[in-house]
Amino acid sequence: MEQKKKYVYNGPVLEFERCVQERFKAETYAVSAQKAKSNLTYQWKIKNGRTLGSKITLPGKIELVS
Repeated sequence: MEQKKKYVYNGPVLEFERCVQERFKAETYAVSAQKAKSNLTYQWKIKNGRTLGSKITLPGKIELVS
């Protein structure tokens, strides 16, 4: 079983390619950067009342915290 690592995101949020938030700062624990991005997108959707099917993207860099 892979160990989870801490990832952070501090950047913009796009909804259907339109910026809806200039700066979103969040963190999560995940086994990969791809899973971390999925977790962070989910966090944003829940916090901002969007449906899970909404097209939300995080174009900034997901950083691994060592």
